[in-house]
Amino acid sequence: MCGICGFNWSDQKLINDMAEVISHRGPDQMGSFVDTGVSLGHRRLSIIDLSEKGTQPMHNEGESIYIVFNGEIYNYVDLRNELEQNGHIFKSNTDTEVIVHAYEQWGTGCVTRLRGMFAFAIWDSNKKQFFLARDRIGIKPLYYYFRSNKFVFSSEIKSILLDNEIKREIDPESMYYFFGYEYVPAPKTMFKGINKLMPGQTLLLKDGKIVFKKYWNLTFSDTIHDEKIISEKMFALLKESVKLRLMSDVPLGAFLSGGIDSSAIVGLMSQMVDEPIKTFSIGYEDESFSEYEYARQISELFGTEHKEILVDPYSIDVFKKAVWHLDEPMSELSAVPVYLLCEEAKKDVTVCLSGEGGDELFAGYDRFVASKSDAYYRTIPGAIRKHIITRVVNKIPPQPQKKGLINIAKRFIEGSELPIEGRHMRWQYFSNEKEEQQLYSEPFKAKTSHLKPFGIINDYYQSCSLNDRLAREQYAEINTYMVDDVLMKVDKMSMANSLEVRVPYLDHHFVELSASIPGNLKLKGFTTKYILKKTMSGLLPKNIIYRKKQGFSLPIKNWLRDELKEYMYDQLNNSEVIKDYFDNYYLNKLMEQHIRGTHNNSHRLWALMNLEWWYQRFFIDT
Repeated sequence: MCGICGFNWSDQKLINDMAEVISHRGPDQMGSFVDTGVSLGHRRLSIIDLSEKGTQPMHNEGESIYIVFNGEIYNYVDLRNELEQNGHIFKSNTDTEVIVHAYEQWGTGCVTRLRGMFAFAIWDSNKKQFFLARDRIGIKPLYYYFRSNKFVFSSEIKSILLDNEIKREIDPESMYYFFGYEYVPAPKTMFKGINKLMPGQTLLLKDGKIVFKKYWNLTFSDTIHDEKIISEKMFALLKESVKLRLMSDVPLGAFLSGGIDSSAIVGLMSQMVDEPIKTFSIGYEDESFSEYEYARQISELFGTEHKEILVDPYSIDVFKKAVWHLDEPMSELSAVPVYLLCEEAKKDVTVCLSGEGGDELFAGYDRFVASKSDAYYRTIPGAIRKHIITRVVNKIPPQPQKKGLINIAKRFIEGSELPIEGRHMRWQYFSNEKEEQQLYSEPFKAKTSHLKPFGIINDYYQSCSLNDRLAREQYAEINTYMVDDVLMKVDKMSMANSLEVRVPYLDHHFVELSASIPGNLKLKGFTTKYILKKTMSGLLPKNIIYRKKQGFSLPIKNWLRDELKEYMYDQLNNSEVIKDYFDNYYLNKLMEQHIRGTHNNSHRLWALMNLEWWYQRFFIDT
């Protein structure tokens, strides 16, 4: 994997600077191409064909087509054979060169032939056009800026911002969505004017005009009903996906939490390699947040070479570093653990396989269960829900452990009270209209009063191809949270450490298979991931398959009451950006409630701390 950047004029110094600021994405080599109307930059992390022949930007035989590419194409050998039969001549063994010749052969339609994760930009000097593409799922990021015929793109926003003519300005709508979702939904970013290319989308810039094209969209159906046939297809296709992702000329390992997703990946890998797999896990002193015992069990079962990382609660510098690499404030509690996990893994390997995607494809999150439960809960008369149940539950103080019955009940009631248009994402949303009226400053409220918190979710929900509640919720999940939170976090935290992460569950063939499985085989009653659990019953122990989901996280709610309390007060009461957008009196009320333990306001407070770190790094310390 690598970092790419470029723009539509010639400037050698700027393209060098843009590539240098993302050197962590590719420490092995820097390359550039500058000509009339084009500058391309590349930072290389060598994975396949480690020779100089893999240097980018790469061109065709006639030097009329240049490419900068980030990602991996897993079917590149088959494509190369097909292209050679059509007369194309290759000088390297890279997947990058395959894309160049695929573009020559099939034009912009070449993206439909690629199987993998990718973000690339092609400059076609004959047609005087830029062609950019992002993979179907959105595993690899790609940002761009286009205004007054100035076009700039990069793998990371910080690279685009090196153009001094691009004004650094906060987008109020993005701020609004960030505070609710804890990330910024695409296509916007927190920087006004800088956007994300959407998953499964291409961009063509020609004659000063941009044309977007959606080349792939996930279609849901319920065409397969036989559980045995489904399980056989799932196992075979996931095994194929894992095998494809073992393609590497550098050391390779896997993340292992001890949950079903990562354990299945490690189990399948163990059937295909001769050497012990290097596996990596993360944990905390608070055992309710750690999964060490399960990861150790899987490590022993499959004979892996296992490493454990303990997270230190005083790592303020790591929090700030994570925000810098994320480019935008993102208060996802697993970002720092993933950063530390990647940092440790990089000492031993250059590529890691990971289990992202399993929860989205097979309804593994608690919020899918909450949404289904809510349908039954709403049969209780509204007056009883509002005046009895809600009041009683709200009077119970939150508990310090990660989940537990009380915390689950409080979170369920909190989400149920949000507008139903939020569907299952009500339980992944951390704001509400009443609080917004008290917390947001008057200017901020004026700029965002027209916004609907769940408009984005509802749009995806309504546009799903299958009229089924769970399918629609999954479609919204895959197109929002998975792309802009989960995958963005994994890309940025891994590439910050020059580590490539591959995600077998998100091979688009496997994703398409999952979308053809009926919802009642994913969420069967209140059993999440039913069909995946059945599929892996011959590979994994029962206690691993059926244990409750935990996931990488941080005990932030406890740290904010203890180790980080004074730091939090200082940061949030002396922040320029927070004073501009939020009410100081109500903010202090939130902090006091949290410190006393009467409320769990950790999501709001942690979001504000991340916002302050981000603002300091990108607006003050520039």
